[in-house]
Amino acid sequence: MNNTENPGASWLLFIHNIPPKPPYLRAKAAKRLASLGAVALKNAVYMLPDGDRQRDGLLWLSREIEEGGGRAFVCLAAFDVGIGSMDHGRIKTLFVEARDVQYRELAAEAQPVFEALGDPREADQGRRKETAAWMAQLRNRFEGIVGVDFFGAPGREVMEGLLAGTEKWLRLAAAGKNKAQETDPAVRPEDYQGKTWVTRPGVHVDRIASAWLIRRFIDPAARFRFDARAASPQEVRFDMAEAEFTHEGEECTFEVMLRRFGLMNDPALKSVGAIIHDIDLDESHPARPESPGIAALIAGIAMRTDDDEERLNHGFRILDDLFGYFRRVRSR
Repeated sequence: MNNTENPGASWLLFIHNIPPKPPYLRAKAAKRLASLGAVALKNAVYMLPDGDRQRDGLLWLSREIEEGGGRAFVCLAAFDVGIGSMDHGRIKTLFVEARDVQYRELAAEAQPVFEALGDPREADQGRRKETAAWMAQLRNRFEGIVGVDFFGAPGREVMEGLLAGTEKWLRLAAAGKNKAQETDPAVRPEDYQGKTWVTRPGVHVDRIASAWLIRRFIDPAARFRFDARAASPQEVRFDMAEAEFTHEGEECTFEVMLRRFGLMNDPALKSVGAIIHDIDLDESHPARPESPGIAALIAGIAMRTDDDEERLNHGFRILDDLFGYFRRVRSR
């Protein structure tokens, strides 16, 4: 059983002592641990959530270290929540922070390239091939991080938006179009009644806000499922790869849904959208003064519970109050 689904399950600890020679052994061990997604608990002590892939990887690495003259141990561990500062929530945060850094570093590298793509209508075949090759390399690197993102770090959404935006640029370049909006079909709330909306588990700010928008303005009876697969025509995916509604270029999913459902004329919703954009895509340089406070509230919800329905319920109350505030301010 993988403990990403069960807070009470055990963790894998990897403890090693590597001699200074041969020098390549330390570098090899560090690279292997990074590829598995391990985080350092302290010097020479690494941790992973329990799972078959993680166990196999650590056991292979321990054999290589032993053959190189070192010592290595793979242990199952559990942390008593009443002792010390380490519990399931704190350990999970270490993994989320590690993956979030990787996502955001990759996004910081990719964003200038994406912004320099220019008008797809003017792109020749060479430019399209060059962009397609760049996107393939970017996706491979992104999927490498996804493979060790055990708890759904929020930075993943930034990268999904860049990839979706690049895919749209390629489609428009091939079709000779210019603006993404020209190819977006108009959508009506009445066509989305009685649906189940599907997204990845571990919901965070953009998925919480998008679900709020769906329940509040599209279908009050909407149901949500959290397993990243749509199994029937009655299900609609959002804020995930290849979803019907997800990031597009510099727009987060909430903003995309506002535009496609024709809700951009509501100033209060636009203000909420600007805050969601800040938290999801530009947290270090927010455009709205309210964004850091709302970000802290959403982070508190995520730290409090792993249950996605509970996260939605708490998040909906915050967003109801925020939307009501902007409505009252506007009316004054």
